[in-house]
Amino acid sequence: MFFEDTTYDLIARGTILTAIGIVYVIALTRIVGLRSFSKMTNFDFVITVASGTVLAGMGRAADWQGFVQAAIVMFALFAVQLILAKIRKTSDAFEKTIQNEPVLLMIDGRFCEKAMDETRVARSDIIAKLRESNTMSFDEVRAVVLETTGDISVMHGPNLDPAILEGVDDARDPSPELQKP
Repeated sequence: MFFEDTTYDLIARGTILTAIGIVYVIALTRIVGLRSFSKMTNFDFVITVASGTVLAGMGRAADWQGFVQAAIVMFALFAVQLILAKIRKTSDAFEKTIQNEPVLLMIDGRFCEKAMDETRVARSDIIAKLRESNTMSFDEVRAVVLETTGDISVMHGPNLDPAILEGVDDARDPSPELQKP
C-alpha cells in the first residue's frame, strides 16, 4: 500500500491509517456533536463500542478499499445515532421502544430484591458501588439506581427529591420484599 517491504508497509499502514481514522472520527464528532461518545443511553454505549472497533479496522485495512469501507461504516454509525437521537427527542413512543428504563435497586437503605433478581444484579455489586461512593451506612442510602447504560448511581444524604427518581422503574412489590442488609 505504501512500501514494497512488508515490514515497513505494515508499520506505515498501521500508523498512517490510524492517524487518518482518528482525525476522521474527530471531524465526525465535531459535526454531530459531543453526544456521539456519551453513555446517556444504551444505544449510545453500543455506538461508542462499535466506533472503537471500526476505528481499529481502519488502522488494520490492507488496502484503500478496506479503509474506505470502514470510513463509510463509521459515517453510518454517526448518522444512525444522530437520526435516532432526533427521533427519540420528538417521540416518546419511539424512546420507550428502544430505551430501557432505569431500575431502582435500593431505597432508603433497603434492597429491592425483586428488581435485583430481574436485573441480575448481586447484592455484592451494590455494596461495592456503595463503598465506591463513600457510603458509610445503609441508613445514609436514599436510592441506588441501575441506569440505562448499566452504570449504578448511588444517592445518599439526608433527603431525596422525588423528581430525581422520575422515570425510574420502581419494581417494588407492596409486600415486604425490601430487605434490610
